[in-house]
Amino acid sequence: MILKLFKFIIVGFSGLFIDFGLTFVCKEKLSLNKYLSNSIGFIFAASSNYFLNRIWTFESKNSEIIVEFSSFFFISIIGLLINNSILWLIHNKMGINFYLAKFGAILVTTLWNFFANYFFTFQA
Repeated sequence: MILKLFKFIIVGFSGLFIDFGLTFVCKEKLSLNKYLSNSIGFIFAASSNYFLNRIWTFESKNSEIIVEFSSFFFISIIGLLINNSILWLIHNKMGINFYLAKFGAILVTTLWNFFANYFFTFQA
């Protein structure tokens, strides 16, 4: 489990760049709502992370890719709700910089996503 968590975190860093990059473009360049921008970045990162985690982290051989992706994405949507809630709390209520708050929210959400996917989506 420790090795898988380590791989999950490495994959997560690639998603972090996608997430932050798209969030920044949507929020700062396209002037979209910050929570919509956060959601767009998160969803694209989660989709990328699914494929990388399927292949490398969990080495899934499941032929039911649509079912597996749906499970991963459902867990990611719950993660998105957790992420946006923490982001709102840290940014709006505590006055912390949006991107610093987003980083904190990602740390918490990563733990949720790993354990939910470990025990549900990619169970051996």
